[in-house]
Amino acid sequence: MSINGYYAKSNPELRREIEDNGGLPVISQNLDSVRAYQWEIHFHPPSQDIPTPGTFSKPLTLAAKQVSQIGFSVDDIEVHRVNDKVYYPGKASPDELVITFDNLRDERTSFQLYKWMQSIYNPKTGEFTSDFNTSPANFKTNIDIVQLGSDMEPISVTKVYGSYPKTWKLAEFNYSTNEFHTIEASFRFDFLAQNQDD
Repeated sequence: MSINGYYAKSNPELRREIEDNGGLPVISQNLDSVRAYQWEIHFHPPSQDIPTPGTFSKPLTLAAKQVSQIGFSVDDIEVHRVNDKVYYPGKASPDELVITFDNLRDERTSFQLYKWMQSIYNPKTGEFTSDFNTSPANFKTNIDIVQLGSDMEPISVTKVYGSYPKTWKLAEFNYSTNEFHTIEASFRFDFLAQNQDD
């Protein structure tokens, strides 16, 4: 069995050697990647009771500054036979989605997220939403994470379906820091899909 190198000087398709006439290796011009900082997130709060104060129609989108890893994993089913152990794919388990927001003053980001959280569980009354059995669409919603290209146009969208806020955490208050205050919210979701915009 012979193994041939793919990324090597001798590969004429990759043109790994830089040419005097200005030719560049393929890796420097054809293998561009999605940049981690070119994105935006779109929220669709299910309740009209969640306010959108200030001058912007999508203040939560503008306040979001960081999104955690998004994904799911498939659990293992172990099958034992005599001396052997093999695996089969089992149930899929989506991960939690954690989003960090700048605590924008005029847009009252912390209050908006709190009101969204309160639509699931109200700490003032100790009650959960009454929509659990009647209409899940009234408290579960979708979130879109849009990846942008170098021209700032969407190139792909990661959609999470059936999401609801699970945690609401204010960042620490500290006189010695020199940065904006933030809020961290985590969301549970049921399904995930990766779509190409084109």
